[in-house]
Amino acid sequence: MQRSLREERGTGKGRAPGSALFSYGFRPFFLGASVWAVIAMALWIGSLVGAWQLAPGYGALAWHAHEMLFGYGSAVVAGFLLTAVPNWTGRLPVAGWRLILLFLLWCAARVAFLATGATGPLPAVVIDSLFLPCLLFAMAREIMAGRNWRNLKPLALIVLLAAADIGFHAEVLSTGTASAASRAGVAALIGLIMLIGGRLVPSFTHTWLLRMGSARLSVPFGRFDLATLVLSGAALLLWIVRPEAAATGVLFLVAATLQTVRLWRWAGVHAWREPLVLILHLGYAFVPLGFLLGGISIFAPHALAGTAAMHAWTVGAIGVMTLAVMTRATRGHTGRGLTASALTIVTYTMIIAASVLRIAAGAFPQDYGGLLELAGIAWIAAFGLFLIEYAPMFLRPRLERGAAG
Repeated sequence: MQRSLREERGTGKGRAPGSALFSYGFRPFFLGASVWAVIAMALWIGSLVGAWQLAPGYGALAWHAHEMLFGYGSAVVAGFLLTAVPNWTGRLPVAGWRLILLFLLWCAARVAFLATGATGPLPAVVIDSLFLPCLLFAMAREIMAGRNWRNLKPLALIVLLAAADIGFHAEVLSTGTASAASRAGVAALIGLIMLIGGRLVPSFTHTWLLRMGSARLSVPFGRFDLATLVLSGAALLLWIVRPEAAATGVLFLVAATLQTVRLWRWAGVHAWREPLVLILHLGYAFVPLGFLLGGISIFAPHALAGTAAMHAWTVGAIGVMTLAVMTRATRGHTGRGLTASALTIVTYTMIIAASVLRIAAGAFPQDYGGLLELAGIAWIAAFGLFLIEYAPMFLRPRLERGAAG
């Protein structure tokens, strides 16, 4: 931790303000992810209303799914891991030219997918398929150099995410759709939320409740959490290969129950006075909701669309949790106070609205188009507001304690 703080402070006196951007992984990748979240959603809505054509030769729907999962999602994962690993290992963060090259590789993939009309999809597929393996190599190198073996576990889910990304391209180029690979990508990201979020949420909540003198504290990780992770992981793996099987539905409903109990044990209801803590619980709540909706859609397919779980997880769990983590991590690592501003609260409100509207669009097919567009607008508003408040933090050196107030 001391080394990482020195690295941050090294971006201050005597260096150009812009050099702070590549001093720590969260800075370029959280910035890039939020900018892309706005641009990609705006492009998608424009394509839906016929304003332009997206990714000719690859397909607009496939492009949208890929860029939300593996474009936006991978950037947030990269920003988080590149920031967390130095704390895990005690080593200096990946910074400077290595971070620049990794970020440029991610950017190149985004640009390449917008140019498929001129180049065809193959260059974009090749460039994009390199990013996650390069991130995986960088993370594994740091963890092994720091001999921090227990934190190799999250990298297994990065392997799954990278395989899902490559599989996504293979499915699209061979069949025009990517159903199994999409589920694998979602499963990998939800797995990361269950594993890493399942450590962060109760830890941050416990710290805040302790400081407030609360009599109720979060229950620490134990056998119940391990059993919940194992069963939920099994449900997700079965969903990838047999999404409509009765066994999948049963496991989904059991996982929904266990994940709800797990969330309740973290005592988030007692942290309602601090939105920076409460939003973590609200974001995680979409994990059991996704399992519940997925189970219902299997046993009552006429009552609920089969994509209900997918959207509860993608817009809800992934969208809300990533914004929650980005706001907290950015404030903490740039020397700001760990409390939500008024603008941050509005940002949270918009992303939750986007999640509810997107799920509702599948439940009310007669209003699908209007609800879908409203969900997209709320998504753009959430990340636009995030950029207004947090983009300057990414570009400026860390505040000293006195300046942070």
